[in-house]
Amino acid sequence: MSLKEKIKGNPGLKKLVHWMLIPPGEARPRLWVRLFLNPFIHHYGKGSKVRYRTRMDVLPFNKFNLGKGSTIESFSTVNNGVGDVIIGDGTLIGMSNVIIGPVNIGNNVILAQNIVVSGLNHEYRNTDIAIKDQKIITATITIEDDCWIAANAVITAGVTIGKHSVVGGGAVITRDVPAYSVAVGNPARIIKRFDFEMGNWISVK
Repeated sequence: MSLKEKIKGNPGLKKLVHWMLIPPGEARPRLWVRLFLNPFIHHYGKGSKVRYRTRMDVLPFNKFNLGKGSTIESFSTVNNGVGDVIIGDGTLIGMSNVIIGPVNIGNNVILAQNIVVSGLNHEYRNTDIAIKDQKIITATITIEDDCWIAANAVITAGVTIGKHSVVGGGAVITRDVPAYSVAVGNPARIIKRFDFEMGNWISVK
């Protein structure tokens, strides 16, 4: 049995380790974790950049990988507390994005500004318990290679955005977006698809 499994299997030990890593009621790891633990656990590819004013709420018990040549711009928040955050090569995470795992972002993806990508939801159906005290539900978001997500979009838990797709500004993605598609609106709908036989983007009625 691995150390991680032993900790998970022992509620008292798990609580102690969690307290050592994160102050109670907070999401940001303690300073010692950020300075002395995370740099040796998480992967930063060659030429990758995390701007100084980015908030990195990453913890050692889930993965954080930033691919080579990728950049996370200032005022963004990245959180892997409830699931891995994997970002591929040559990808740009624009200013003021919020990325909450579990999330897989491919290669050469552009995320513009003020985008929320969250693989986390809160259970709410038991009306006898405050929502904040109910369990957390996670479902992985996948953004495949070569996508462009325009400003102010919201990507909800569990969806997949297919390769070389575009999400319009302010769109709320609640369902999968097929590869080579353009999605806009709230909730988002597909308005264009690339037709490989015609070699052109075709409007979807």
